[in-house]
Amino acid sequence: MSPAPQAQQDGELMLTVLLRHDQSQHLEQIQSSLEERDWWHGFPPEGCEIVSWVVAMGIGQIVTLRFPAERLAAVNVELERRAWGVFATEFYPTYDFLPVRERLTREADERKASA
Repeated sequence: MSPAPQAQQDGELMLTVLLRHDQSQHLEQIQSSLEERDWWHGFPPEGCEIVSWVVAMGIGQIVTLRFPAERLAAVNVELERRAWGVFATEFYPTYDFLPVRERLTREADERKASA
């Protein structure tokens, strides 16, 4: 089991990036393009924490990052520089729902106990 993610601090963003596989390319072509672009060293840029990075078969890679809000432009530039032409990209502002879920569960339990 992986460690629990850190709590989000004020001024930080979480961003989930879908890196959709280009199915017109085979794996060796994709890996070669990523290596040419120094993907594995250049993304994410400095100052960004990788919260999760998973592969969803049939979709591609799903990356969730946490970073100070002022790093958003750097994240965008590195994706333009390194991912375009290899992946189709989608972006979603994200937040950690686990603490909210835990609170809601606890409150529901308390209401049941007092009923």
